[in-house]
Amino acid sequence: MAFRTLLAKKTLALASSFAPVSASGDRWLGASLHRVRTLTVASLPDLPYDYGALEPIISGEIMKIHHQKHHQTYITNYNNALEKLDAAIAKGDASAVVQLQSAIKFNGGGHVNHTIFWQNLKPTNEGGGEPPHSTLGWAIDTNFGSLEALIQKMNAEGAALQGSGWVWLALDKGSKKLSVETTANQDPLVTKGATLVPLLGIDVWEHAYYLQYKNVRPDYLKSVWKVINWKYASEVYDKETA
Repeated sequence: MAFRTLLAKKTLALASSFAPVSASGDRWLGASLHRVRTLTVASLPDLPYDYGALEPIISGEIMKIHHQKHHQTYITNYNNALEKLDAAIAKGDASAVVQLQSAIKFNGGGHVNHTIFWQNLKPTNEGGGEPPHSTLGWAIDTNFGSLEALIQKMNAEGAALQGSGWVWLALDKGSKKLSVETTANQDPLVTKGATLVPLLGIDVWEHAYYLQYKNVRPDYLKSVWKVINWKYASEVYDKETA
């Protein structure tokens, strides 16, 4: 399936009871004008492969539920929170604006993280699991000693993460160094540092693996590398280090 446009635009017409002031200081004509603001909302991206394409590593049932139910729920809740935020800002309701931040962070983070995750996966017959070469491969060897050492580190940190969250291979745009990071719940990687770019993220929420691997997260982490899309990670690395 083709990867469709991630964001759709929704225009909200909001009544405004004041007359704006132009750059010259003259007021626009009319006692009441309509102020039109554009609110950008998220939409569910198509997967670049069929739901069953990652089997037997990740079942088609898991992928379908994960994508259609879990990811869609984050998007729905995120968009709802954005509309409430827009209304709160229009009213000047600072208390409501502050209250909505946690919902935006959680659901917006869920959308951001899952959008990356789908691109981090690839069927084995299309190159999934093939190790990175060239610049990213060299950077991994430099920062971790070997690809095997990196995988062991990510597996260990992902398995040790309490509750739900994500384990990441990150690039620091400032230092150009790689690191392994974890984030709780649906916190996106940027919450760990503004200069961190996600090259690879693995979802360790139970909904990502429970139907197939039960509560044995280490087995899931060990297997998922067989469908990792290192080509995508390499492209992001090359772009950010150019």
